[in-house]
Amino acid sequence: MKKYLFIMMLAFAGLQLSAQTGLKKGDDAPTFSAIDNSGKSVDLKTLLKAHKSVALFFYRGEWCPYCNKHIQQLQDSLQLLSAKGAYVIAVTPETKENISKTIQKTRASFSIVQDKGYSIMKDYKVNYTLDDATVEKYKSFGLDLNKSNGNTDHVLPVPATYVINQSGKIAFVHFNKDYTRRASVNDIMQEL
Repeated sequence: MKKYLFIMMLAFAGLQLSAQTGLKKGDDAPTFSAIDNSGKSVDLKTLLKAHKSVALFFYRGEWCPYCNKHIQQLQDSLQLLSAKGAYVIAVTPETKENISKTIQKTRASFSIVQDKGYSIMKDYKVNYTLDDATVEKYKSFGLDLNKSNGNTDHVLPVPATYVINQSGKIAFVHFNKDYTRRASVNDIMQEL
């Protein structure tokens, strides 16, 4: 029953995404530097010098079953992705404490970055703000976004995936406002 309520809750979030466009294949990838969950500096330019590509994806939080499933799939295929020269980075608005919960649930061993000021999400045009009614609906299902993300502005990303090649261009885009649809590992692998 809780699972169905959660799915209904997530459906309300889908109504908020009408203005989002994401970046397109062939666009220059916005550069960024951040500290990941293990305290390691992740700088896109530096990573592209050391790797053939970067697989960058955005997820909403440890509370999202679709996010967790996607993260597990990427983790399960991490050796294959790495063997093709890819460095995987996840970006999320959730707190470091909740990133730890995501790692516990999914066994993720790749870099996860808390995008506290949403600069990466904004640069990649995946950010959106939930309206108050949806935030209240989430609360009625037991999800407190203020606690989950450590803020009160209720910004979430469209769950998008970008593959960035060594020249800094976006070689692959999966941007779908339907939160249940994610880039498959096969699709990502074909672009590496």
